[in-house]
Amino acid sequence: MLIFTYMNILPNLLRSLLLTSIFSFVTPILLIGASWTSFALISNFPSLRTIGQFGVAQIWQFLATFGSGHPWQGCLVIAITCSLVGAMFDTYVFCQNSRFN
Repeated sequence: MLIFTYMNILPNLLRSLLLTSIFSFVTPILLIGASWTSFALISNFPSLRTIGQFGVAQIWQFLATFGSGHPWQGCLVIAITCSLVGAMFDTYVFCQNSRFN
């Protein structure tokens, strides 16, 4: 009986983990991309050029910190970390819900 219960739970857990991991991976990439794009667009206005260029430089420097000098690698490190944390939270919530049902 116990094995049959786990066989029903496993596909739901894997589907939930896959969706959570994908969304948790894509979200920081979209947020970083949106902030970089907004600063890049702001830098096209002559009166706001300094602010836009400073913002873009700060984002690149922030990402380079996490990527050992490579901004794209830093973006990937942040996205993978968020994906792993999201998967851990999802596993915790799934186990809590299945324990009380």
